[in-house]
Amino acid sequence: MRIGLLTEGGYPYVSGDARLWCDRLVRGLAQHEFDIYALSHSERQEDEGWVPLPPQVSRVRTAPLWSADDDRWRAAPKSLLGRATTGDGWACGRRARRRFAECYGELAAVLCAGSGGGTDASQKPSATEADRFASALYGLADLARDEGGLVTALRSETAVRALERACRAPGTPSTAREARVPDLLAVAAHLERALRPLSLDWYEDEGLGSVDLCHATSGGPAALPGLLAHHFAGVPLLVTEYGVRLRTHYLTATEAPPAVRALLTAFHGRLAAETYGRAAVVTPGNAHARRWQERCGADRAKLRTVYPGMDASPFAEVGESTECADPDTLVWVGRVEPAKDLVSLLHAFAEIRKEEPKARLRIVGAASGPEGAAYLGHCKALAAQLFPDEADGPHAVGDNPVSFEERGGPDLPTLADVYAAGAVTVLSSVVEGFPTGLVEAMLCGRATVSTDVGAVVEVIGGTGLVVPPRNPRALAEACVALLRDPGRRARLGAAARARALELFTVEQNVAAFHGIYLDIVSRTPVRRVVLDDDGAPLPFAAPAESHVPGRWTGPGARVVPCGGPGWTAGPPVRATTPVPATEGA
Repeated sequence: MRIGLLTEGGYPYVSGDARLWCDRLVRGLAQHEFDIYALSHSERQEDEGWVPLPPQVSRVRTAPLWSADDDRWRAAPKSLLGRATTGDGWACGRRARRRFAECYGELAAVLCAGSGGGTDASQKPSATEADRFASALYGLADLARDEGGLVTALRSETAVRALERACRAPGTPSTAREARVPDLLAVAAHLERALRPLSLDWYEDEGLGSVDLCHATSGGPAALPGLLAHHFAGVPLLVTEYGVRLRTHYLTATEAPPAVRALLTAFHGRLAAETYGRAAVVTPGNAHARRWQERCGADRAKLRTVYPGMDASPFAEVGESTECADPDTLVWVGRVEPAKDLVSLLHAFAEIRKEEPKARLRIVGAASGPEGAAYLGHCKALAAQLFPDEADGPHAVGDNPVSFEERGGPDLPTLADVYAAGAVTVLSSVVEGFPTGLVEAMLCGRATVSTDVGAVVEVIGGTGLVVPPRNPRALAEACVALLRDPGRRARLGAAARARALELFTVEQNVAAFHGIYLDIVSRTPVRRVVLDDDGAPLPFAAPAESHVPGRWTGPGARVVPCGGPGWTAGPPVRATTPVPATEGA
């Protein structure tokens, strides 16, 4: 089958989220054909280029989320005959401008009504609100299709005035009614960026309209092209979320003014509910994400948990070895940022040193952005304060029991070497989605001590110790217990590796999605019907006999649209007889 893979800020770019699992999925399903539709996050990301693509990727189409002025955001322009350019710079007619004002005004009214929940990102919209949001969204999509794009209109004064009228309307919740002009401008700018996919020309017959299935690799803007392909051409949609996009917005919008946060939370909540409602299947990456999706309106019958797949081969040698580089060493691996709570880990290690003076802590990871760099500097200063350099004697050089390192050096050339350097792997986070580093440690056969956040308990499943977050004493006691009991460490490590190989490998991930693809397509109404010479329909849209020479592949065979909007009608597509493969090919 032909899959339209929808990504945002990730695959096929060298940098970005979800790059690895998308690449493994595409390479693992060589029997299918993939069209990649990618939204980029920055000019730098585009300049870095793509990863090498396998032969089953037949087409890649990209569009930027970082520049509204980029010509790639505009669909093929329609004739401007009879149109006037408004003061906002949008070349349109009166009817188009009136349609935009009505649809955008309805969208703004729905968001204002939904802002009554404040910053509760998981508030499920009512059926009426959901219908109004869908009507406004698809009304804007139809207008964008007719007018060749809405980028200028979404940035226009008309859009800001529509937001202002909705916020000042009688009965509007106080949070939205208190929005000031800067707040309205901020909300309008955010909506313009989020709705940019409306202006793309991806939804024609030669684009997403021709695929058998759209697979969105996240919610939000990545899923919006899938919603539009479903709206225009009836293409089924599969949505995968390893980190719930709505939850991410909720956690990162804390510094916005209350009115801005409430309105944008309402938008992302309505968009998430519409995405979950239209999707044929939603695949959360863990039970934590699944609970969020259910609270945001996802039908439980549509949810199927598919764990991320990881390549186990780099960790095979370490995982099957019974040797340990240093039985007194703890290892922490990850991106250095405040959410990882290394401060609590350092205070816990101070307690560990009182019980186990030979213990050492290796912190392996790079800083995540400027905030991470500042946090790393703070942690280094705290480590120097808590653990002055120690020496074995008066003539020996002092050494700090805590080291800050990065992978790739002579001591730790590979990720497997990092986990092999210690007896216990520690995770001290206060916020975590799916703990990839924990799975890597499990594949290496390492005993783990983790905080109870995100999907940690679900991943560990009894093969490691779990303590409350922000509790240095509990973290220290668990680490000491494992450092003092080599037999227990070995048993937990072996069980952890067996669990990871059963649940979290690339093979199980690819097999799960292959089955879901087939299931969705098998339950999707036929969008095109193949007719034989007598005009009688053949039973399948792409019957197996179409690949074998015969009367059904002769000049009389025709493919015609079945249902769908009127613009799908056109001249019949004639099937051609395939060329037989030469012997030895």
